[in-house]
Amino acid sequence: MAIDTALDQLMVRLLHPAARPPARTRPGDAGYDLRCVEGFSLWPGERATVPTGVAVALPPETAGLVLPRSGLAARHGISLVNSPGLIDPNYRGEIRVVMANHGDERFDAKAGDRIAQLLLVPYLAPEALVVEELPPSEDDRGVNGFGSSGR
Repeated sequence: MAIDTALDQLMVRLLHPAARPPARTRPGDAGYDLRCVEGFSLWPGERATVPTGVAVALPPETAGLVLPRSGLAARHGISLVNSPGLIDPNYRGEIRVVMANHGDERFDAKAGDRIAQLLLVPYLAPEALVVEELPPSEDDRGVNGFGSSGR
């Protein structure tokens, strides 16, 4: 099934000689791997903003979510400070990843290492309407929040 070209292609601009386009490792993967363009180290408790050398033009009504890689999190305690990072569809600058080391040892990455994932998601953007009262929820939750469903 063919879709509109604007939706079935991700336009990518390489901003650095070592940059590689976002790519899915296996067919069927949801996320595109993002790679760093230069090596870096993170000591425990340290964070850094890491360049990918890549800019993208997201399809209309699509946002990009920058997510941690589970293998880095499980093996080294590496995560993203603002996970998920949000890329708005009108942003055309370099994707940079704010990484943090929650582990116990220094983490070293080499140029070209996969450091995060980019997930493309459709979004809704209705106009905000201020009202005096919200309609009731369809169940009994109402305003009950944290812990309201039990253990």
